[in-house]
Amino acid sequence: MYTLMSEASFDSAHFLADYDGKCKNIHGHRWTIKIEIYGEKLQETGTYRGMLIDFSQLKEELKKLADYWDHSLIIEKGTMRNSTLQALYEDDFRIIEMDFRPTAENFAKYIYDYFKQIGFTLKQSTVYETPTNCATYSNEVK
Repeated sequence: MYTLMSEASFDSAHFLADYDGKCKNIHGHRWTIKIEIYGEKLQETGTYRGMLIDFSQLKEELKKLADYWDHSLIIEKGTMRNSTLQALYEDDFRIIEMDFRPTAENFAKYIYDYFKQIGFTLKQSTVYETPTNCATYSNEVK
């Protein structure tokens, strides 16, 4: 079994609504996202001979996600008062509303599902919100 891994990073802020702790306040992270894909066979002919895929294909898609979230405030839809949200929009803040609570665990699953949907054979996705804390999602059953 061959496994390829690629990673990208982005800086963004988030908060966890209804959380009883420091993370209930808006705060930022240097997020790192890692994707692992796998396959049984390497390509046998052409430009990609001897490769599972070209790393550039994996890096390109990963960079799209990182660039999308970079330098934004990521929030769960419906967790911020409309007046607060409107004031932030009026001041040209970049807000991204997600259908889930923006935790490392939920980001790991979101990224896993995203890459599966666009045709990659995923082993797992990992999201670091700090250099020493991460969440991993895989569809492996043990």
